[in-house]
Amino acid sequence: MVRNLRSDPLDEGLVDRLVDLARRAPSAGNTQALDFLVLDTPADVERYWDTTLPEPGRSRFRWAGLLRAPVLVIVTVRPQSYVERYSEADKLHSGLGDDVGQWPVPYWWVDAGAASQNLLLAAVDAGLGACLFGLFEHESGVATVFGVPADRRLVATIALGWPVDDPDEPGRSAARPRRPLSGVIHRGHW
Repeated sequence: MVRNLRSDPLDEGLVDRLVDLARRAPSAGNTQALDFLVLDTPADVERYWDTTLPEPGRSRFRWAGLLRAPVLVIVTVRPQSYVERYSEADKLHSGLGDDVGQWPVPYWWVDAGAASQNLLLAAVDAGLGACLFGLFEHESGVATVFGVPADRRLVATIALGWPVDDPDEPGRSAARPRRPLSGVIHRGHW
């Protein structure tokens, strides 16, 4: 995750290519229930930060370089699309076509994570810096400000921009060691 970005605008074609790669992530039943709200004008990016990080918090924000990102992509999903898709003839046998509560694993979150990862990897491949972060208590406010339909959930925001040459200040979790590979692979049994 890169939190120190330049404010230089990104080419719209580049952003569209990145989102195109994101939308090609796996999708349960090929439901394709993700949408991407792209904020790529200074006014829209400013409205986002006004909604999620108003003053005086913004001036004290630890990663000022993140606030310079010229593009914010909000990954959204419509959970009801999964119920509708799984009530179609080829998926009816699953028993998941009546209500979102029937899903033991809500695959809309899985699919949104896969698309987000695709977007992050594509951004890095293009030489960009990218940082994924949650909307948490700001989901409703952002949805209202940008006219997101009420049946959508806002999963994550991904900031995109050219990285600043200076290294990022590491996040608070950076010192947390990764679990060793031997602790996460279970072959044949747990």
